[in-house]
Amino acid sequence: MDRSALVAVVAGALQGVFEWLPISSEGNITVFLTALGSSPEAAVQFSLFLHVGTALSATVYYRDELADVLGALPDWRPGSAFPDADRGDANGETATLSFLGVATLASGVVGIAAYLTLETVVSALTGGAFVALVGVLLVLTGVLQRVADGFEFGGRHSPDLVDAVLVGALQGLAILPGVSRSGTTASALLFRGHDGSSSFRLSFLLSIPAALGAGVLVLLDTGVPSVTPTEALLALGTAAVVGYLTIDALMRVVERVPFWGVCVGLGALAMLGGGALAI
Repeated sequence: MDRSALVAVVAGALQGVFEWLPISSEGNITVFLTALGSSPEAAVQFSLFLHVGTALSATVYYRDELADVLGALPDWRPGSAFPDADRGDANGETATLSFLGVATLASGVVGIAAYLTLETVVSALTGGAFVALVGVLLVLTGVLQRVADGFEFGGRHSPDLVDAVLVGALQGLAILPGVSRSGTTASALLFRGHDGSSSFRLSFLLSIPAALGAGVLVLLDTGVPSVTPTEALLALGTAAVVGYLTIDALMRVVERVPFWGVCVGLGALAMLGGGALAI
């Protein structure tokens, strides 16, 4: 296996693991690829593209839940899109379906704007400065995680319209490397009163259309940069397989390990490394 193929496999494996942790898979893979000599632009675009692989993992892992949610589609009506979120109800799948639809639209609007801004920022920064910027965003994500740890209010049984718009917008911002998609969206749901398990469930279900959209956006914009089609498929396949094999175990780990500390630590290292490169 040549070097470029090996890098594709390693990047795919990292995506398969990091996607389920609130530590920004995109930010860490961008730092990894930049350290190996990729340009910041190519590193960001390839890391976004890799999300398609873990979207496939999540689709397979949550296939039964997705089938239940989509089964509510024929009976969906605007007037009953969000049943009372403060008490249990028989239409939880309807609320989840509405949440996924509205949040995906909000993610698309905010995400496209953030992507256009991202291109400008990346083009204006040197490699070292860009890595340092990713580090700053990782640290901020870690701080948000730490604050959220102390505010698990609980008591909410299903999402509402405010949840959908808020979480969707935050997910759109997570297209910026260093901003953890799962960490940011799960934290927002915790603040809104959802318990930990339902927050991560909604976050990971929402990741499927968002990840597919990010991959399509990159393909339409630039294609897959700096890799051959074979290497791209190799990376996607690795991300999908590793993602599927690790999602269950890592979901249990997320509930026990304070990943805000991991996020801050990785961010601090990126800031130090980026600062050294920029000198």
